[in-house]
Amino acid sequence: MAGRADGADTRSLGRDFGWLWAAYGISAFGTRFAFDAFALIAILALGAGPAQVALLSAAGLAVGAAVAVPLGPWVEFRRKRPVMVAMDLTRCAALVTVPVAYALDALTFAHLLAVSVLVAAADIAFSTASGAHLKALVHPEDLLTANGRMESTTWTATALGPPLGGATVGVFGPVVTVAADAVSYLLSAAGIRAIRATEPHPQRSTPPRLRVRDLTDGWRFLLTDPALRPLFLNTVLVSALIMAAAPPLAVLMLGQLGFAPWQYGLAFALPCLGGLIGSRLSRPLVHRFGERAVLRVAGTLRVCWPLALAFVHPGPTGLALVMVTELGLITCMGVFNPVYATYRLHHTPPDRIARTLSAWTITTRATVAALTALSGLLATLTSPRTAIATAGLLILATPFLLRFPGPPGGLPGRKRPYPLGAPPPVHNR
Repeated sequence: MAGRADGADTRSLGRDFGWLWAAYGISAFGTRFAFDAFALIAILALGAGPAQVALLSAAGLAVGAAVAVPLGPWVEFRRKRPVMVAMDLTRCAALVTVPVAYALDALTFAHLLAVSVLVAAADIAFSTASGAHLKALVHPEDLLTANGRMESTTWTATALGPPLGGATVGVFGPVVTVAADAVSYLLSAAGIRAIRATEPHPQRSTPPRLRVRDLTDGWRFLLTDPALRPLFLNTVLVSALIMAAAPPLAVLMLGQLGFAPWQYGLAFALPCLGGLIGSRLSRPLVHRFGERAVLRVAGTLRVCWPLALAFVHPGPTGLALVMVTELGLITCMGVFNPVYATYRLHHTPPDRIARTLSAWTITTRATVAALTALSGLLATLTSPRTAIATAGLLILATPFLLRFPGPPGGLPGRKRPYPLGAPPPVHNR
């Protein structure tokens, strides 16, 4: 079915995209279902303290990102579906060892740390391959629709997964949710295997040997490309600053302010409906105003919310403040994320997609780990409110990075001189 003139998301993207979408949805739900499972296992089963839990979270991201550095060039010149299946099976196998070791009374903190690093590296390789595969699987004019559906699935899983996972942890313990997450990756691999579209082997113009220069090629491209550099710097910093405020907020709400765990979970689950709304609005807004205008406005609006979290207080009005703030933030993210993912794919040459996505993801995760650790240190030295307020103030400066070169990306409505979501026909790389 063709898209409507008003940009509404009514396209049928084909059976193969349906399999990819289903695989993504299953694994996304499994991940959200097992949300914070490793931290809970470390606390409840291994008696880990706050420092060890923080180390588990930060080291998993940072070391996993470092391990994944050579994976971008490796994925670039291989067929993407076999890589995706291999990464799904790798994550499944790694996660299965946790309940097995727990059942044998052999689980250790070092084991959890090793699994978190391996899963983090496999996550990066999978997302790198899947982004490149999506561009090859759907038509350019359908990329925004596809990314919008992926975004809505992410927020649906985020709304449903943690509450259901939390209830399961309460009845059966956190190890069960890890086993369920492992099964979700196995089902995801089966869904990807069901895709029937022919995937040719990528052609490469460089020597087959992996060179040191290849490891940094993605970063060189991102930092020298005028269309992607502002978006790269903006999204990395915004993601890191949002995530850096999460641990101090949890300490503030669950510790000092006395909110119950179910209230804390509800405060972040219900606002995920904003992600569904935003992802549905992204295509009509781009159709009306153009990609760059939507990126600038939504990118600015999404950073206006986090500072309010520093003013949370006890009682129903404090809980309402968190929910309204998160609803505004997530709605804006729901608009921004599929547009930026589409813009990024359109402005990346086909033979650079994997290296570019790998560099982008590695930088984001390493920055999240670093700023989360610094935020935790600041919260310890001062207070959780100070750490939340600092992140909220710093994030207000990030919209200044969204300065795209050249004229706005397209005209409103049906006067666009090129397909919806595509870059201008002249783009100096």
